[in-house]
Amino acid sequence: MDFMKPETVLNLGNIRDALVRMEDTIVFNFIERSQFYSSPSVYEIDKFEIPDFVGGSFLDWTMLQLEKLQSQIRRFEAPDELPFFPKEILKSFLPPIGYPNVLASYSTEINFNDEIKKFYIQDIVPLISCGEGEQPENLGSTCTADIECLQSLSRRIHFGKFVAEAKFQSEKELFIKLIKEKNVKGLEDAITNSVVEEKILQRLVEKGKAYGVDPSLKYSQNPQSKVNPEIIAVIYKKWIIPLTKKVEIDYLLRRLECE
Repeated sequence: MDFMKPETVLNLGNIRDALVRMEDTIVFNFIERSQFYSSPSVYEIDKFEIPDFVGGSFLDWTMLQLEKLQSQIRRFEAPDELPFFPKEILKSFLPPIGYPNVLASYSTEINFNDEIKKFYIQDIVPLISCGEGEQPENLGSTCTADIECLQSLSRRIHFGKFVAEAKFQSEKELFIKLIKEKNVKGLEDAITNSVVEEKILQRLVEKGKAYGVDPSLKYSQNPQSKVNPEIIAVIYKKWIIPLTKKVEIDYLLRRLECE
């Protein structure tokens, strides 16, 4: 899809292709994170004395510094990117791109990054880490891998806004009726495709098997997968897909503000 061409962005086929590519990124990022222990000190508030920074974790500080840099090279001007620290990002010195408006004007207000970070630390890290405990020599590497995971999860989950807009445009009469009624259950039913979701989970298991195994060990009795492929599917089913739907519904409930 081309964000300069709105008709390509709201094409459901293009959206599905983009979501499939995001699966690859997320699986590879989980595999990278699986090299390291759970490292709870990375997430503990004020564990380290960081100059001019209080009330956050080592992960928070590192993410903040990276987002300040990335904002200056226009990362968060892209319609499919949302910062974890929206109030702290900096203005870019590069000329603005001027993307056409595809989503509703309030779309950036729908930001679930705090929730994403919470379930990532509490639920995902224990599932994909290679062991419990600390690795003081790998604090920076662990944090870098975490940020890659978080940013890819954020992009995938918030892409639900594009899904919601595309579905709204394709079935306006139905969605306008449901939105006026504030029918959350009806909206959830309208955006849910159980067959597609099951295919996603099956595909993730196969990707986990393919990407997470040394090819020379693929046919051995102990292939030593870096992340259990079934766990990747569980993460999608339990957290990623439900939160994506929440993004879609929150977006749709306000959609008539722009009509």
